[in-house]
Amino acid sequence: MSAKPIVLRFDAGTLVLEGAAREANDLPAQFRWDERVLRWRAPAIAYRHVVKEFLRRGVEFEDRARAYDRFDFQPTLNVEPRPYQAEAISAWEKNERCGVVVLPTGAGKSLVAQMAIARAKRSTLVVVPTIDLMNQWYDLLLTSFRAEVGLIGGGFFELGALTVTTYASAFRFMERLGDRFGLVIYDECHHLPSGSFRYAAEFALAPFRLGLTATPERTDGGDQLLEELIGEFVFRRDAREMAGEYLSDYSVARLRVELSPAERAAYERERAIFQRFLQEKGIRLGGLQGWQLFIAASARSTEGRRALMAYRESRRIALGTEAKLRVLGELLRRHRRERVLVFTAENEMVYRISEQFLIPAITHETNVKERRAWLEAFNKGDVLALATSKVLNEGVNIPEASVAVVLSGSGSTREHVQRLGRILRKVEGKEAVLYEVITAGTTEEQISRRRGESAPFQDSRGRAADHDLLNTASGNADR
Repeated sequence: MSAKPIVLRFDAGTLVLEGAAREANDLPAQFRWDERVLRWRAPAIAYRHVVKEFLRRGVEFEDRARAYDRFDFQPTLNVEPRPYQAEAISAWEKNERCGVVVLPTGAGKSLVAQMAIARAKRSTLVVVPTIDLMNQWYDLLLTSFRAEVGLIGGGFFELGALTVTTYASAFRFMERLGDRFGLVIYDECHHLPSGSFRYAAEFALAPFRLGLTATPERTDGGDQLLEELIGEFVFRRDAREMAGEYLSDYSVARLRVELSPAERAAYERERAIFQRFLQEKGIRLGGLQGWQLFIAASARSTEGRRALMAYRESRRIALGTEAKLRVLGELLRRHRRERVLVFTAENEMVYRISEQFLIPAITHETNVKERRAWLEAFNKGDVLALATSKVLNEGVNIPEASVAVVLSGSGSTREHVQRLGRILRKVEGKEAVLYEVITAGTTEEQISRRRGESAPFQDSRGRAADHDLLNTASGNADR
């Protein structure tokens, strides 16, 4: 190496070394020679490891990479953490202030984040998936710390000692801002491995990182990247462990309904067309690759396009059978004095429910002001039921919700744990219930069985009750 101290700088989401010869062979393994600028370069995320390695070897260097500041963040209220929150932050600190904490919705992940901010004492960025959640975090930080709070996203670009942004904005601006934060908190961090979002971690040099989620698992296996992007899983509790003391007690009831004779005939006809095409093409479903092969094959012929239509029609029949709406009517009557959330897989069904039962609908098409108005009305009790597809799966605060009716959904365990989480916030005297309405004799049974094997998607006593509602007019069944 050169006799002069080498200089470490931040450059567009990377680290570069000045003063290190090309022949240097004792640099940290993360560095690669960049012929464009004749410098050694490493990903910004390697900053922590690079500095530790230089210090371990006694290498003389000048750190001009970091531009973040130290702060003594004073909380406005001294909230006593629950034992599990104290355990979580302790585990995070022992892991050199890096790692992922998994706690169910309603368990107070945000307080863990506030404790991390106070203990790290560095400029902090909080990254969230939606504008609504960004605004919630902004309000929370303003009322929690005596500090300047900034916003990046939703038309704002303001840096503060504490700053809140979305994953999309973090990806967009991290090349410029990746040196400005000593701590980055990734809320709902299961989003981080998605496509370009991962650059929100790779382009940041923050030596301290905290990931928060209730549902880290991803169907594409991307959750394995969280350890690389944030740190190890340092603490984990699920809803069943915390029900009663810290979350509401809850039960899960699976209600099975039957197709009408006409629906059954149409379902079997369409399903046969779909299955025959798969057999002819030698395609086996059961994963993302099999589905991609089917989509590719369906585009090559008239038979393929008909098979795709048959798949969609059979799914529409199973998910939208009239028997489900009869059951929903009975459940709404049964819980007419409670706050009820109705979840479906398709927006079409949301609007159908809204029209038939006069329930407000919230989908991705609902504008921000209307959505906020309905959620406020729901929390106040002016509206007792909401119908939605996926937009309320996360990032909303509706503590009074106590009943969830899942009329249809995907096979994703994460989606259903998120839906369960919407009704688990602790309220005195509350016992939550989640109903899963399944059409018997269809692929929906297989999907339900797969996600139902997950421990959180059982009730707080570790079981889920099954009931049959065989096309009864009212859908009566004991809970």
